[in-house]
Amino acid sequence: EQYTRNMVTGASTADVAIILVDASQGILTQTRRHSFIASLLGIEHVVLAVNKMDLVDYSESRFNQICEDFNTLRKHLAFKSVTPIPLSALKGDNVIDRSKPMGWYQGPTLLGFLETVDIRERLNQHAFRFPVQWVNRPNADFRGFSGTVLAGSVQPGDSIRALPSGQLAKIDQIVLSTQELDRAVTDQAVTLTLDREIDLSRGDLIVSADAPCEVSDQFEAELVWMDNETGYIGRRYALQLGTTQVNASLSDIRFKYDINTFEQLPGRDLALNEIATVQINLDAEIPFEAYTDCSGLGAFVLIDRYSNATVAAGMIRFALRRASNVHRQALSVDRPAREKLAGHQGRVAWLTGLSGSGKSTIASAAEKILHEQGYRTYILDGDNVRHGLSKDLGFTVADRVENIRRIAEVAKLMMDAGIIVLTAFISPFRAERDMAKSLFEEGDFLEVFVDTPLAVAEERDPKGLYKKARSGQLPNFTGIDSDYEVPVSADLIIDTEDQTVDDSATELIELITRNIQG
Repeated sequence: EQYTRNMVTGASTADVAIILVDASQGILTQTRRHSFIASLLGIEHVVLAVNKMDLVDYSESRFNQICEDFNTLRKHLAFKSVTPIPLSALKGDNVIDRSKPMGWYQGPTLLGFLETVDIRERLNQHAFRFPVQWVNRPNADFRGFSGTVLAGSVQPGDSIRALPSGQLAKIDQIVLSTQELDRAVTDQAVTLTLDREIDLSRGDLIVSADAPCEVSDQFEAELVWMDNETGYIGRRYALQLGTTQVNASLSDIRFKYDINTFEQLPGRDLALNEIATVQINLDAEIPFEAYTDCSGLGAFVLIDRYSNATVAAGMIRFALRRASNVHRQALSVDRPAREKLAGHQGRVAWLTGLSGSGKSTIASAAEKILHEQGYRTYILDGDNVRHGLSKDLGFTVADRVENIRRIAEVAKLMMDAGIIVLTAFISPFRAERDMAKSLFEEGDFLEVFVDTPLAVAEERDPKGLYKKARSGQLPNFTGIDSDYEVPVSADLIIDTEDQTVDDSATELIELITRNIQG
């Protein structure tokens, strides 16, 4: 099952799938998973290759039983045709030449099937689609857009639409090396020039003017999780779709699939090789299509923003209608006007550290001084927030991710009102702290690491939480059975082991006021 990620990658561009089954073992969980993924990828034609028939004495009844088991599985899948072929690769039986020991089989050999299977329906013409890979500008007199025709064809004079901007133009030239072409077709790499200047850059899409595709920042998709690190609702990743890359997060896991029964199960996280129907939010609108309509514009991957590892592969089902029904309301009073009334700029100082490190104590001491100096302030404290805004959340990893997302959004609103916000949350995961920071403009978010050794924090234990965690009464407690990821580039590190609360508060105030004045 460790090869599932390789299978997804290879099958994403395939027209035919060969599902390999060991005759001595029959249909396994991996067979079910790979068959399901092949179906999700829209592969219509499948070979059920029952190999190692020599291990079962070339038994026709064993072959028929495996075919019957696969037919039961097939009821849940969308294959157009399934061709069972008994094989013994050891001696080449039914691979290229017919098998003498399996004379009872009268169907095609594996090579014979692959040479004759009809896949023309998957090659039907599609409206013109051209992802921009590179803006080609060798000199001031030439501006072209280079890439590969993903679908359809185009010729000079055709009307096109640039997405996501929606701007219109016409094709002026089609250039291949030093030649001008009369036409470009699917899979051809060319450079296009337009009859007028419009805003286009890498990641944008050129399409037929009369056949645009979806443009949205929310969609539903089928997702195959391919990473050992669990995926959570709310955690942010980079989404790569063709030449487009944008920040994204799982907004909902509608259900996961039980591969053995194909039952739809609830879930809030995704483990290695799990398959789910999810909803995804993007930081910006991008053009796409349903995977079943155009795989090149419907297939995407999610990438860990730290390791650059591909953590999931997905197939878009449809845009979420709510994305087009919700618009940003223009307000008559903006942030500068609110800050002018407050007499200072808004900021967020995000204090992070172990339980018992002193985050709330330092934030409270700093707020008192700032308030006395005439600053508008507010503390968002981890315990207080869980009595209201996050009352419904526990302390699982998924709940912690959602808690930080909510706090970050509230802190941003308060900062926009001209308030200096001090947040005091363990916020143990680097990904969630970076998610919070990504909501803010440069300089508006100040990460403050309250650095306290675990032994010192546990010795303080003002709420008796470490004692409960050690006894097993508090599962998922940070520092005991849940990791704390130390910040790598904090704006301020406060060492509370040898430093007083007053000195710590002074350091925090200096960071904030220096940042505001600077």
